[in-house]
Amino acid sequence: MDARDSSVQSAVHPVIYLILILPFGIFSGYAGITLSYELAQAAVSAAQIATAVVATDLFPQTWKFIWAPLVDTTLTRKRWYVIGTAMTAAGILACGAVPPGAASLALLAVLVFLGSTSTTFSTMAAEAMIAHHTGAEEKGRAGGWLQAGNLGGWGLGGGAGLWLAQHLSAPLISAAVLALACALCTLALAWIEEPARDDSLAPSASGAGNLRITLAQQRANVARVLKDLWSMVRSRRGFLALLVVFLPIGTGAASNLWAAVADGWHASADTVALANGTLAGLASAFGCLIGGAICDRIDRKIAYLLFGVGQALCLVAMAIAPHTATMFVTFTLLYALLNGFSYAGFSAVALETIGLTSAATGYNVFASLSNMPILYMGLIEGSVYTRLGPSAMLYTEAAFAAAAVVVFAAASKVASRRVAATSAASAA
Repeated sequence: MDARDSSVQSAVHPVIYLILILPFGIFSGYAGITLSYELAQAAVSAAQIATAVVATDLFPQTWKFIWAPLVDTTLTRKRWYVIGTAMTAAGILACGAVPPGAASLALLAVLVFLGSTSTTFSTMAAEAMIAHHTGAEEKGRAGGWLQAGNLGGWGLGGGAGLWLAQHLSAPLISAAVLALACALCTLALAWIEEPARDDSLAPSASGAGNLRITLAQQRANVARVLKDLWSMVRSRRGFLALLVVFLPIGTGAASNLWAAVADGWHASADTVALANGTLAGLASAFGCLIGGAICDRIDRKIAYLLFGVGQALCLVAMAIAPHTATMFVTFTLLYALLNGFSYAGFSAVALETIGLTSAATGYNVFASLSNMPILYMGLIEGSVYTRLGPSAMLYTEAAFAAAAVVVFAAASKVASRRVAATSAASAA
């Protein structure tokens, strides 16, 4: 076992990881599918939806590493999980209470931003707990189950959310059902131990009543977290791991726009709800489990790149095929399956690279970097679709993925040469 895993706690069945991450997936799916489709049907353009909903949902996810040290150094992970999940449920309810349309777009953007920010606290807490319960040889498997919950929740929040919103008298009922599902996920905390904190990060009893001492301790804790992070970034292994998740490959960005661009394939609301919600969630979850298993057998960074290439080829085939509802279902489900592979690959890369002392911060540096290409690719693809049509949108994501492979290959070669040069200099 890796030395950094020497304090790994007792094993937990990975289905707990799936449950703990569900609220994040549910909120993302609700925003990306349910709200996006309802806004599209209210004559809001794909570019506007990409900016006001998709990008707004992703924005906190790209910067959450800034406040991640709070989860590593204050309260307990379980308390942070409960707080984040409760706020996420409230965010879904608030979004469901607002009628979709151009007039309410600004308000919905604010609510989506607040709800997405809330999910960061529950996911940080969950990821820290998972890191402490996973050995080095099981990072791929753990990442697979974690992302199965993420993407499965995305399908639940989007598919079930849209179906309920379309078939019930009030969209708020759909939001209430999803909010309740989020709240029930807190019950899974009973089956996972609270990770013990490093003594240097634990709040001191003597400082509890002294604000100056408490703040000084917190500054020292954050400094320790940042030092751990810098050590990871400076290593060749850490640098390449961060680079591969930052590049625009395996992003799954197109899935955030399927609901908004479904008219390009003549797909109905029920088709979108079924194919891009429920079925996509199942396909993605299945892909996560397979991808996670593969990542425990080959180099995890290479696996991540291979999964991304598969996604790119899927998009090229979708662009060439007839733009019918049948092809829409076929290729979006295949894309969802491959997206599961990529997401499992991401978590496997992150979990094998971060340490345990600052697990929430380390993991969320990876998550923040990986969300940046999802954010800008979503904006680019929404704009390309509006100006040039659906095929151009698909080719655009595939082209960025091809460029990413070239960049990583070049960076890996340069990094290897530098390591070799440093070793030679040391030997001399």
